[in-house]
Amino acid sequence: KESEIEAGKAQIDTKTGELATTDMKNAQAKEDVEDTRNSLSADEQFLMMLKEKCQLTDKEWEERQKTRQLEMEAVSKALAILSGDDAHDLFTRTFNPALVQEESSAHSARRTKASKLLSAVANKLHSPRLATLAYRVRLDAFTRVKKAIDDMIAQLLKEKEDEIKHKDFCVDEFNTNQLQTEKKEREKKDLIAKIEDLGLTIKTLAEAIAALKAEIAEMQVQMKRAGEDREKE
Repeated sequence: KESEIEAGKAQIDTKTGELATTDMKNAQAKEDVEDTRNSLSADEQFLMMLKEKCQLTDKEWEERQKTRQLEMEAVSKALAILSGDDAHDLFTRTFNPALVQEESSAHSARRTKASKLLSAVANKLHSPRLATLAYRVRLDAFTRVKKAIDDMIAQLLKEKEDEIKHKDFCVDEFNTNQLQTEKKEREKKDLIAKIEDLGLTIKTLAEAIAALKAEIAEMQVQMKRAGEDREKE
């Protein structure tokens, strides 16, 4: 009986060690689940911020690109109208001084034509900056008008480039966020399953330890009774 008791105690020590290790693993798994939940919450908050920052739909983005393209075309056409006869005007001034008045009228006509073109597109697109440019084309000096047109073309090109970069950024960030969220959801699911398995292992070990202790106690009682019986004899 004593050897059985010693063997039982050894099993209890082994299972107690296993139980302690399993408890540690379970505690770590629970901590990992909490970390994963916090990380998912941070991802959700980032997604909300991203949606606010990238709120333009594909359709709206396409409309803005289309509008900008139409603005650029209108500005380019206006510039072509204003500067198309520069070489002819230089020849006229050099060899036909008497036609300076006629040249001035031609300039005025080109200004009017360019201004009307810009105004029409401005009204169609509801574009305040085109409307402003149309006004300047009609009234400002040609050099200032040309600079204003060049500046607007540069601005429109930069806006187009910036919006393309912004859209690419949004698409990349949405994809990255989705992949990270899916990965963390899988991790959370795996950790919860692991916690359930560890919980079952803890329960099994605790029951085994309790059973071994009961067996040892029973054997000790039997040994004590056997000793008492021998003394009586």
